[in-house]
Amino acid sequence: MSEEKKGFFSRLVSGLSKTRNNIASVFDDIFNGFSSIDEDFYEELEEVLVMADIGIHTTETIIEDLKVKVKENHLKEPAECREYLIRSIKEQMTVSEDAYDFENKKTVMLIIGVNGVGKTTSIGKLAGQYKNAGKKVLLAAADTFRAGAIEQLTEWSHRANVDIISGQEGSDPASVIFDAVAAAKARNTDILICDTAGRLHNKKNLMDELKKINRIIDREYPDACRETMIVLDGTTGQNALVQAKQFKESADITGIILTKLDGTAKGGIAIAIQSELGVPVKYIGIGEKIEDLQKFDSDSFVDALFQAQ
Repeated sequence: MSEEKKGFFSRLVSGLSKTRNNIASVFDDIFNGFSSIDEDFYEELEEVLVMADIGIHTTETIIEDLKVKVKENHLKEPAECREYLIRSIKEQMTVSEDAYDFENKKTVMLIIGVNGVGKTTSIGKLAGQYKNAGKKVLLAAADTFRAGAIEQLTEWSHRANVDIISGQEGSDPASVIFDAVAAAKARNTDILICDTAGRLHNKKNLMDELKKINRIIDREYPDACRETMIVLDGTTGQNALVQAKQFKESADITGIILTKLDGTAKGGIAIAIQSELGVPVKYIGIGEKIEDLQKFDSDSFVDALFQAQ
């Protein structure tokens, strides 16, 4: 593990401390306190996983998988189940090998999510990281209805030292995307990151706006790889899952950016979101610095959450 990865992992362990403290002692009591693997044992485990915001549906899947593993491996002692439970959880969160292929192609990224989840900040951090990796990055300020959104993204463009395309507050977001796509092609940009409206007047408006933006990209830049990332606030737990489901009705979501995991006792939501939506968590945020947003590693996350040895 590189020094940078080690540093991030230690911050992740620290960041997930609230979630871990919420469940760790109970977790250990179950494995050490039960004398046999029976229904009471499984029920207690289920309760602890739900407490960690892993969600009922995902928890049931994990418990059923654990039961299969117990039978296959002829386990008799509850303590022996710990390793298999953690393995079951990790299996709910596998990110495919091609999840980050877009980074090496001409790509248009649409970033969606409700206001206040850390959307603009995440865009700035991604822009800085791609820029530092030698990519030519361009930002598009298409969240034109939220007061201050354009200024906030412009500030991040300065910090990351990347160009930005923007219009007037209240202008048509699709027209900003049109101009940004034209600029991206003309400047031979590697990654165009588009900030889009978090919430319009109703769901139909949001759906229509996203469809309009996608039509423009399809027409003007058909060869570009497309990524649609939703930013979710980890501190909101199950509400984040509800938001993701609503946006999924309106957009072809290809990845999730989960923010603010350093301040939540609901860190298990990362497992629930990935399992129930079938959409990978691609980045997680645990702080304010640019390097505090990193690619998601399910093994590291689960190890940090449960302090697996």
